[in-house]
Amino acid sequence: MPDRYKDIPVFVRWVEFLKWLLPATEKFPRRVRFTFASRIDALALDVVEDLVEARYSKDKREILKRANLRLEKIRVLLRLCHEQQFLSHDAFEFAIRGVDETGRMLGGWMKQQEGK
Repeated sequence: MPDRYKDIPVFVRWVEFLKWLLPATEKFPRRVRFTFASRIDALALDVVEDLVEARYSKDKREILKRANLRLEKIRVLLRLCHEQQFLSHDAFEFAIRGVDETGRMLGGWMKQQEGK
């Protein structure tokens, strides 16, 4: 990963999480790969784009809010996948922990921006 992102811990954390998430959604049953899996993947990749955009933007607040909303959508979709048994209980717990940790980090960045 390029050094220019090392100073953004939430970016580093999310990219690490994506390394787990993208292969996990590939294992979803074929019948839901183009609904649940592709939607989760797209939202997760949109979060990466939001974090890059926020890194280089003067007013980060709206971008960070958008990223946070995407995380919430991912949480809901992961919960539905777990309920439909596309994700094992252990995989679901791991995923939710990763999304929650990223959300807390994002929330910290958002609070930091409020003072600016």
